[in-house]
Parts: sequence; C-alpha cells; structure tokens
Amino acid sequence: MTKTRFQIVGSLLRPTDLLDYKTQIEKRDDIQYPFYNDLPGYQNVESADVTKIIAEEKAHGLDVLTDGEYTKSMWHLDFIWGFGGVERYIADHGYTFEDHDGGNFETRKDIGVKITAPLSGKNHHFIEIYKNLKAQAGDNDVKLTVWGAAHAFTELGLIDHLYGPDEVYKTADELKAGLINAYKEFLTEYKAAGGQIIQFDDCLWELFADDNQQSFFSEGNGSLADLADDFVAINNAVADYGHELGLRVWTHNCRGNYESRHAASGSYAAIAQKFLHDQHYDRFFLEWDDERAGDITALKALQDRPNVEVVLGLLSSKTNTLDDEDRVYRLLNQASGILGKDRLYLSHQCGFASCDSGNELTQEQEWAKIDQGQKIAAAFWA
Repeated sequence: MTKTRFQIVGSLLRPTDLLDYKTQIEKRDDIQYPFYNDLPGYQNVESADVTKIIAEEKAHGLDVLTDGEYTKSMWHLDFIWGFGGVERYIADHGYTFEDHDGGNFETRKDIGVKITAPLSGKNHHFIEIYKNLKAQAGDNDVKLTVWGAAHAFTELGLIDHLYGPDEVYKTADELKAGLINAYKEFLTEYKAAGGQIIQFDDCLWELFADDNQQSFFSEGNGSLADLADDFVAINNAVADYGHELGLRVWTHNCRGNYESRHAASGSYAAIAQKFLHDQHYDRFFLEWDDERAGDITALKALQDRPNVEVVLGLLSSKTNTLDDEDRVYRLLNQASGILGKDRLYLSHQCGFASCDSGNELTQEQEWAKIDQGQKIAAAFWA
C-alpha cells in the first residue's frame, strides 16, 4: 500500500455509546480493569466501535493504525491497571491542568494506584487488544501505545511514594527495578504475540525545562540534572530491551492534553540534549503546535543520530478549526533544513482523546483535521 508521511499519535474521539460505559468507569472504584465483567454489554460495544474506527482510519489513508485507544479510559493508567499487583481507586483530587482562562482545571479523579503485590507485566489484557487490532489491520502497520516507564516511576515513586517500610517495595530503587521488570515482561509477551511497534507516551520531559514555570521538580528534588539522567536511564533500559527483542521503539512527548487543555510549558531547546539526543528511541513524536515548544532548531540535537526519525506535531488536536497551513509548511521547511525530509513525518501534537472525554471538537471536525494533515503531507513530500 502507499505509505503516507502523516501519522496519528494514537487516540481518537469516542462515540456516544462507548462513552456511556466509560463514564460509569470513572465514577466507580469497586471495579477492576478491564471492567468487562462489571459492566454488562461493555465489551461488545467496545469491540464493535473498535472495528468501526479501524475501518475509518483505513478509509482516511492512515497506514500505521491504532484502535483509536477506544480500549482505554486514560492514555496511561489503563496500562498500569493491567499489571499484576495493582489496584485502582478514586483519589481525592484529579490532575491539575490550565483552564482556558488561565485558572486551574481538575481532571477526573479515578487516578489512584495501589501496589498490592510485586508488579508483573505478564498476561496483560493489552496483548489481546493488539491481537484484535492486528487481525483487522490488513496490510497496514499497527502500533500499541503505552505509558513511558520513567513517567510511570515519577507518578508512582516520586509523587505517590508507593514504597516504604509498610509497602511491597521498601525503597525507590526496589520500586524502579520492579517496574522496569514488569515492562520487560510485557514487551516479551507483546513480541511473542507478533508485536512490531511499541510507542511509549510521556508527558515528563518538559518538567525539567528551566523555562517551564509549572514544573513541580523545581524544589525539593536535589540536582535536576542527576534526576533527568536517572529518568533517561529508566527509559533507555526499557527501550534497549525492546530493541533486543527486535521491536521498533517510538515515543511521544506532549505537555498534557485533556479536554483541549494543557498542563505545562517548557521548550525543547532546554532539554534537547538529554531527552532527544540521549534517549534510545527510533522515532520521536514531538509537540510543536504552539509557541510553548520553542524554536524548532532544538532538532539539531538529533543531527548526529541519522537513524532516528521525528514526527513533527505541527497541527493541533485541541482546536475545532483547520490549522494554519502556511505556518506548517514554514516549519516543515525549517525542520527539513536541519534533519532532511526523509527523516520527518507530520502529525497533530497529541491524540484527539487522551482520556475518554476527548478534546472540544466533533468527530467530523476531527476527520477534517486528519484529512488536512494528509493533504499537507502529500504536497510537502510529493
């Protein structure tokens, strides 16, 4: 089939019948992933909607398919919920995002995680999700998107402090080792099931940027440089293992995406050496839809890594209007002058529905924006 230089990050807006079930999940902590046994009819609706969205992706010319992340409630936590040794619960507070008026916006609250036994990535439901996607993909490539390991460690270890004398893991190092091992167990079974592409999603990097005023790492964490090195090492341990298995290992970075709102600022220039150059990924999906990402010359950090590809998120999944094509072409030309056209792809900065509720646009507007991306890519790489 014809290959396209336009990519989707992963998630697409959920239809109403699926959202009816997802809303129930958000408000109950007496159920455990994957929730099918607790919500009669849910699995059938989810399966039918996944079939429809895969066909829709094909119809719009996408060649690397996902299931629209219809099988997830949240972009990251579903993966951890699927680990052995994990329970979810409704926390007192959700995540804090920046609202449209600059104030605080609180997300859904079913974000609590308990570790009740040593973590295990074996027998994860995501393997069945992959098999279903692959069976319907035809000649298309497919990718599975999961939470980046360092970001997971940040939330479980540094924020929730799920280690200590009374916990399963007694120290941060024990938790880190247990988490990395669970990721490796999952990747082993993913590869055995036929998996070829794994994408690690990550909203962590910009928290290390010294031009990000919203970073919670600015105080009380010692040397940020040492902490960044530690997190790069976590991601590389998992990425290197994926490469040993023969997987293509990708990553996506954004600054938060929840109902068309964001969580952080911070430019790539401030973190390019460690989080672009030093991480062992084959393809980086980066966010450049507005000025928060800074100058695109940060891509120079990848000039001496000729086998690494970059997907430029120059389009916005947060808006309900088409994007400024002049701006997109200008930045594509600038980026190609740094890395060359053959190493670049185009995308929106993030998915359209990182969590169930989705961004503030309709499905018709979503597909119009995807079609615009396809048109721009076809013209630029003609």
